[in-house]
Amino acid sequence: MPTDARRQRGALGERIAAEHLERRGFAIVDRNYRTRYGELDVVAANEQALVFCEVKTRVAGGASGPAGPLDAIGPRKQRRLRQLAGAWLSAKPDRPHRRDVRFDAIGVTLTPSGDLVALEHLEGAFE
Repeated sequence: MPTDARRQRGALGERIAAEHLERRGFAIVDRNYRTRYGELDVVAANEQALVFCEVKTRVAGGASGPAGPLDAIGPRKQRRLRQLAGAWLSAKPDRPHRRDVRFDAIGVTLTPSGDLVALEHLEGAFE
């Protein structure tokens, strides 16, 4: 699959995830924050928590990658996301300060034409 199509699918999944978070009462604080460690997909906040959200998008029936979108967030990816979160917190002194900080994961499954099949939101996916 061309890289451009993959990026477009990923961007669509991130937009769907951000809209989901907003419907649940979160404000989107940052998106696609890049460091030397990689990229944070979505940073969101509500009254209680600052949430670093990893979004994984898959096409239903696709043959490549793990079975489900959230299966792609293993221990190595979790370590990288913790590094990214630390870098983001250091770089953003004017950020929202909340009692809780957590890592969520959102899996988005799309049809080949880009329609939403399923969205799975796992709060506190890892520490």
